[in-house]
Amino acid sequence: MLIHFEDIETEVLPGFRGGEGQYIRKCFSDENCKIMEGKLEPGSSIGMHTHTEDYEVIYVITGNGTIVNEDSREVIKTGSVSYCAPGKTHTVINDGNDDLIFFAVFPKTAK
Repeated sequence: MLIHFEDIETEVLPGFRGGEGQYIRKCFSDENCKIMEGKLEPGSSIGMHTHTEDYEVIYVITGNGTIVNEDSREVIKTGSVSYCAPGKTHTVINDGNDDLIFFAVFPKTAK
């Protein structure tokens, strides 16, 4: 199955999950998985949140920023991959000077 993000409506989400600025995304979702193309402009963030029924893998397409996990703070940049395991908490922050554009995948955990 191919997903054509150019055919998916763009959502602009101010203060997403309590974050700063706005999160701009295109999202595909079905009963098994959510796949997103996301953008955080400089100074924007996704608020701290916990993955209770899924996990998240983020691949940075371009830009740089910071991922804050429960017990660590890590710099992300073009080509970085971040993994947030089920039950874990994290946030994504664009503290760089350019847009942070990334691809995020949220497979649902088996019950």
